[in-house]
Amino acid sequence: MNAERLVLHSFLLILQVIFCTSKDSINTNQFVKDGEFLISKGNNFALGFFSPGKSSNRYLGIWYYKIPDQTVVWVANRNNPIIGSSGVLSFDKYGNLVLYSDSNQNVSVWSANVSGEEADTSVAQLLDSGNLILVQESGNIVWQSFHYPTHYALPGMKIGLDLRTGLDRFLTSWRSADDPGVGDYSFKVNPSGSPQFFLYKGEKRVSRTSPWPWRPLRNIYNAKFVNDQDEIGITSVIPDDDSIMGRLLVDHSGFVKSVKWDESDGQWKEVWRAPRSQCDSYGWCGAYSTCEPTDINKFECSCLPGYEPKNPSDWLLRNGSAGCVRKRLESSSVCMHGEGFVKVEIVFLPDTSAAVWVDMSTSQANCERECKRNCSCSAYASIDIPDKGRGCLTWYGELRDAVRFKMSDRYELYVRVDTIELAENARKSNDFLGKEISAILIPSVASALLVVSIRAYFWLKKRGNKGKTEQALLSRVDKVIRKKLKSEI
Repeated sequence: MNAERLVLHSFLLILQVIFCTSKDSINTNQFVKDGEFLISKGNNFALGFFSPGKSSNRYLGIWYYKIPDQTVVWVANRNNPIIGSSGVLSFDKYGNLVLYSDSNQNVSVWSANVSGEEADTSVAQLLDSGNLILVQESGNIVWQSFHYPTHYALPGMKIGLDLRTGLDRFLTSWRSADDPGVGDYSFKVNPSGSPQFFLYKGEKRVSRTSPWPWRPLRNIYNAKFVNDQDEIGITSVIPDDDSIMGRLLVDHSGFVKSVKWDESDGQWKEVWRAPRSQCDSYGWCGAYSTCEPTDINKFECSCLPGYEPKNPSDWLLRNGSAGCVRKRLESSSVCMHGEGFVKVEIVFLPDTSAAVWVDMSTSQANCERECKRNCSCSAYASIDIPDKGRGCLTWYGELRDAVRFKMSDRYELYVRVDTIELAENARKSNDFLGKEISAILIPSVASALLVVSIRAYFWLKKRGNKGKTEQALLSRVDKVIRKKLKSEI
C-alpha cells in the first residue's frame, strides 16, 4: 500500500512539475531543444520537434495539444529536415527566431528573417489560436506564422493577397504523409478580374471557388471574402463557441478540404472537399458550356445558348473537353446586327479571371447596355454586392467553367447571342408559356363545366319533366358527367 502511495505521489509531483514549468513563450536568453515544448496558455496548441509518419527526420512544428492523434498545422523547416535530435530554436543577435540543426547553433535551417537593427529584447509566443508571434521591445508584432501558412488554415487566419505589403498567403500541400516539404498542390487567390480562389497542381488549374462577392456555405467553411484597397482574400471566422477544432487544408492527394473534430468519435470528420465531381474539375466541359452533375445517367456537358459542340463526335462519346463554338459563325454576327442576350440560371459563374466590373452599383438595364455597346463582351451578370447595391460584371472572350445545379440560390448569366438565336429563344419561351397557360386553363374550364353540368342535371331531375327535349338534354348531361368522372378516376 505504501509503495502504491509513493508511486501515486511521485506521479502527481511529475504532473505538477510539468504543469508549472510549461511555458508559452521564450525570450532572447532562452531556447527550445528537441524534446522541449511551448504550450499555449489555454492548452490548445503545442510547438516542438516531431517526425511525421514513418520518417525519422525532425521538424519544428505546431500541432493540436489536446488531440491524441498528433495533427500538425504548421511546419517551420518543411524543406530542410534535421537529422537526429540536435535541433534548437533560439534567437540571433537581431532578435530573429532561428532554427539550428546542431546544438552549437552553427547551421541554420530556418529563420523568421525579420530585418532590422540589433534587438536586446524579443519574445516568441505561441497563442491559443495556433499563431506563433515574434514581438520586439516596441511591442510590435514583427513576424507571425499565420502570415506564412503551410497546408492548414485555422480559424482567424487570412488566406490571400495583402496589397499593402505584397505578401501572398496561400496553402501548399505536403509531398506525402511522411514528408511535409512543399508538395504539388496549392490553394491561392487569383486577384485578376473578379477575385476567386484556385486549387493548382503546379501551374495547372484543378478547381476553383465561385468569385467575389462570395456566398459562403456556413456548414462547409465559415469565411468572409474581402476585396478592398488593402487586401484580397478570405478570413476564416472563429465560431461563436470559440472552437479552434475546425480547419481548411490542402492534402497531398490533391484535395482542398474542410474538416472538423468530432469529440464523440475522437476523430476528424470531413465536411466538404473539392474537387468532388467531374464538374468541380476546372474547364471539364471546355469553353462556352455548362456542366451539370445532378444526373449520373445524363451527359453533364451542354452548350450555352447560341453555341454548339465544337466536336460533335466527341460529344456523342460524352467527352466535352473541346467545348462549344458559336452557331452560324460565318453567316451571322453578334455585333450591331440585332443581337441580344439570353438568360442562363447557374450556380458558379464562368471563370472571372478576364471579367471586368463595369460598375459596382447600377441597374441590370444599364449593365446590359454597357455589355452590348462593346462587341467583345460575351456575357454579363447583375450581382448583389454587400453594402453597395447591384454591380455589373462583364466577360470578354471565352466563357469557361460555368456549373449548373438545381438550387434556389443561383446567379443569372446573360449570354450574348445573334438575332436568329434570340428569335428562337423567344419562340421557345412563348411555346413554354402557352403550355403553362394551357396546363392551368384547361383543368379550370373542365372543372367549371363539370359544376354547371351537375347543377343542370339535378335541376332537370327535380323538375321531373318527361318531355323529349328535356329528356334528351338530361341524357347528354348524364353522359358528360359520367365521362368526366371516369377521366378523373
